[in-house]
Amino acid sequence: MTLDRSVLAFAGVMVLLSVVLTAYVSPYFVWFTVFIGFNLIQSAFTGFCPAATVFKALGIKPGCAF
Repeated sequence: MTLDRSVLAFAGVMVLLSVVLTAYVSPYFVWFTVFIGFNLIQSAFTGFCPAATVFKALGIKPGCAF
């Protein structure tokens, strides 16, 4: 799996996790979803993604975007 696909998979899992936490634990977890969305938007414009940095340090092979 490339770095790009790893980041997309991680973002998807985090969004689903935040939706489940919002539904079953507390409505305040919706802010976690907002944070994830904001992070996706800023990485689209700046090219900087904290998750990509971590995955790259873990040795996942680079893709096209990161």
